[in-house]
Amino acid sequence: MFKRLLIVGLLVLFAAGGWLAYFASSTLVLPQTPFSFELKSGSSLKAVARQLESAGLLKERWSFIVLVRALGKASDLKAGNYLLEKNPTALELFRMITKGDVRQSEIKFIEGWTFHQMRQALDENPSLTHETAGLSDAELLKRLGIAEQHPEGLFFPDTYYFSIGMSDTAVLRRSYALMQTHLARAWEARAPGLPYATPYEALIMASIVEKETGSAGERPQIAGVFLNRLRIGMRLQTDPTVIYGMGESYDGNIRKRDLLTDTPYNTYTRTGLPPTPIAMPGLGAIQAAVQPEKTAALYFVSKGDGTHQFSATLDQHNRAVARYQK
Repeated sequence: MFKRLLIVGLLVLFAAGGWLAYFASSTLVLPQTPFSFELKSGSSLKAVARQLESAGLLKERWSFIVLVRALGKASDLKAGNYLLEKNPTALELFRMITKGDVRQSEIKFIEGWTFHQMRQALDENPSLTHETAGLSDAELLKRLGIAEQHPEGLFFPDTYYFSIGMSDTAVLRRSYALMQTHLARAWEARAPGLPYATPYEALIMASIVEKETGSAGERPQIAGVFLNRLRIGMRLQTDPTVIYGMGESYDGNIRKRDLLTDTPYNTYTRTGLPPTPIAMPGLGAIQAAVQPEKTAALYFVSKGDGTHQFSATLDQHNRAVARYQK
């Protein structure tokens, strides 16, 4: 009896191995060419497979889940934005998302970067074909077919995987499309009563939130403070906008005269939002801008540890400044 069960078990094992080898070598048909997809940070294998199934790349997700688990790489999935230019096998897809496909290169755009920094990263990447080098920002936007007049904040910060030799314009198109997707979803889910006329205004606020704090947990409260100021006609008075308006004259220090020098981005001299974003906001900052924390605070001051002390009145704020800044 035991011998018979052993034989049956071995047959099942061989059959499963054969089926797995067949699936690994099978060709997956792209829903469209080229096909891009995003793997979010912290995504589980099941979530990734479900996403690829929903996109139409996998006919059913369980075979891919079994393949990845059998190869012992379920915890090695790399977050980022991927591009497929031809139909891959299941094994090639596996290698790509675990970064085993050496034909793939990558470029990373960091949350809070300016468009100038983004272009510099593109120009310095040796794996890209450089089609935008020497173009002005306006010429670059025209080449990409983007109607906006200013590039700042229009591109989503992420890690982008691409085939070596791909053009920088192709990467920019993906980054722009991803920002439009995230912004549209966030706008649809926005809290009621926000003082934004357009999603672009929410994007401007998100860029300010991105630059004001490195603490993810504070972003909704920072957004809440700025929205409180907007509602009562108070100036935003945020240093990052002033620094952006200073351009290349900024030397790492912001002085009283800088706060008094009027530019379109000086929120100490002008009310309302600046005319454009001031950086690339990440998803957390975008979500904070459209789903801010309800707070009575109108002020905040850095504690010196990356977080802030929030105050509802000027008197409270002055005491906080005396405690943390003097």
